[in-house]
Amino acid sequence: MAAKPGIPKGTRDFSPVEMAKRNYIFNTIRDVYHLYGFQQIETPSMEMLSTLMGKYGEEGDKLLFKIQNSGDYFSGITDEELLSRNAAKLASKFCEKGLRYDLTVPFARYVVMHRDEITFPFKRYQIQPVWRADRPQKGRYREFYQCDADVVGSDSLLNEVELMQIVDTVFTRFGIRVCIKINNRKILTGIAEIIGEADKIVDITVAIDKLDKIGLDNVNKELAEKGISEEAIAKLQPIILLSGTNAEKLATLKTVLSDSETGLKGVEESEFILNTLQTMGLKNEIELDLTLARGLNYYTGAIFEVKALDVQIGSITGGGRYDNLTGVFGMAGVSGVGISFGADRIFDVLNQLELYPKEAVNGTQLLFINFGEKEAAFSMSILSKARAAGIRAEIFPDAAKMKKQMSYANVKNIPFVAIVGENEMNEGKAMLKNMESGEQQLVTAEELIGALTK
Repeated sequence: MAAKPGIPKGTRDFSPVEMAKRNYIFNTIRDVYHLYGFQQIETPSMEMLSTLMGKYGEEGDKLLFKIQNSGDYFSGITDEELLSRNAAKLASKFCEKGLRYDLTVPFARYVVMHRDEITFPFKRYQIQPVWRADRPQKGRYREFYQCDADVVGSDSLLNEVELMQIVDTVFTRFGIRVCIKINNRKILTGIAEIIGEADKIVDITVAIDKLDKIGLDNVNKELAEKGISEEAIAKLQPIILLSGTNAEKLATLKTVLSDSETGLKGVEESEFILNTLQTMGLKNEIELDLTLARGLNYYTGAIFEVKALDVQIGSITGGGRYDNLTGVFGMAGVSGVGISFGADRIFDVLNQLELYPKEAVNGTQLLFINFGEKEAAFSMSILSKARAAGIRAEIFPDAAKMKKQMSYANVKNIPFVAIVGENEMNEGKAMLKNMESGEQQLVTAEELIGALTK
């Protein structure tokens, strides 16, 4: 007996129902991106390894899926190199290409390659899969989708404002209640400066980023283990535990960071974003959260993260402002700001809260029962009219038993069935059955279309 086929760990098949749900997510995000003037691009699944390597740190380089060269990839490799079993060195000889790890580095490469064709500021979005050779576990896959939007070539904070409006609009359309958390890299730098530990900025923010998970005592313990002085930790306490409205937090920060030019700049930027959004009538809560850190080496200004309020799950959207996106490819000085929706986590949240609209997951609306050649030919003429009217309709391809055809309709959750026998043909009509209520009525093609499109 042949072995049962399988798929690589960390990848998934998606059923028709799951694909309908995923497409609902992608289409909703895509529609909102279009509303705000973003244009779609796509980049290849594989990039040159020279494009990808060194952009994600040492750990990221290890997680890149490398593609073996075609042809005689042993040519040019000595026996000594082969016997050395140095995987990294051999991979560099065997492989010139790799699967993309994220959408940001390929986007940076795209901007540099197409700079003469691009009008700045450039507002692009991308909805494509990425691959990481990570250890698969619950909620972490080796192949997953990212839904990115970025504006490059503009320093204006109106870009941050619009991205937060996009986040608010998308989650309002999904019906998911969220809290949009914002912070600023400059504020975090200012905090490190005023407590006298400017060189420990990464250690400080990595620790306070865990406040929700491990609690204040453990955060302070971790700070001490990183060599941060007791005096600095004491100064940090009122900042970590800062509470009140956004306006009250900003007022306190202006006092606390009065000796840090960088910190005050971060406060000023945050104040502009929050005050502008306050006039926009957002449907979801927006909170200044000083424990929000994200990838500090990457971001240089505002940073964002979105938490679902009714489900226990990690962040479902994130992003921020970064300087010099394209500098690694020799085109310096291009600032940008972007967000990325976590499609897979949004999928889980919508499932848990049962928020998918019925029409988003239902496929076929109408099935014609097949009683034989003459009946099928008559049904096909009505079927064509129904499809022309935008009704998703099909005919059972075989003249099988009625029970089998009705079972097919039930399994596929088809809400209406059209039955055409000899009597219906003689009257030039079809019997339309509502599968939910069981109600039946004899209708013309026009009446059938009207019943399904109203």
